[in-house]
Amino acid sequence: MTRSTPTVSPGELDRLRAAVGDVCDPELPPLTLVDLGILRSVEADADGTVVVTVTPTYSGCPAVEYIEAEIARVLDAEGCARFRVERSFTPAWSTDRMTEDGRRKLLELGIAPPGAGPVPISIGRRPAAAAAPLVCPRCGSTATEEISRFGSTACKALYRCTSCAEPFDHFKAI
Repeated sequence: MTRSTPTVSPGELDRLRAAVGDVCDPELPPLTLVDLGILRSVEADADGTVVVTVTPTYSGCPAVEYIEAEIARVLDAEGCARFRVERSFTPAWSTDRMTEDGRRKLLELGIAPPGAGPVPISIGRRPAAAAAPLVCPRCGSTATEEISRFGSTACKALYRCTSCAEPFDHFKAI
C-alpha cells in the first residue's frame, strides 16, 4: 500500500498567509508582520508541513519569540495541524521591506518612518554626509534635531521638533 503525502493547496496557503500576515508586532501593535516586511514566506514542504519564514528586524530582536508564538497560535486557530516557524537572516531585513501602509501607520503613531537609507555616522575624523532632515510627525516641520541615537527600542532614535517642541521617535533606516 502506498501512503499519499498530504498536500496544501495554493488557496489554503494564501488563507494562512493572510492570517499570519495580520499578526501585529508587539512593540508597534498597529503594524502587522506584512507592514514591517518581517513575513518572508508561507509555503508547504514536501511532506505537507506549512513552513512560515520570518526575518526579524535584527538578530537580537526581543520581540521575535513573541511573534513566533503568535504565528503558531494563529496557525493552530486556523486548523493547520502541521507547521513550523523558521527564522531567516539572509538576506537581512531592511526598512526597504516596509510597506507604504506600514510607514503611514508609523506616522499615525507619532513615529517618523525610515528614510531611503541609513543615517550616516562619522567614522574617525571624517565628517558624516548630511542626512535629509526628518519631518516631525506631529506638526510637519523639518526643524528637527536628534536627541539620542537610542530611543524606546533598538530600532528607533529619539528626536525633537524645534517648532512644536515635541519629542518623537524615528524608526531608523537599515
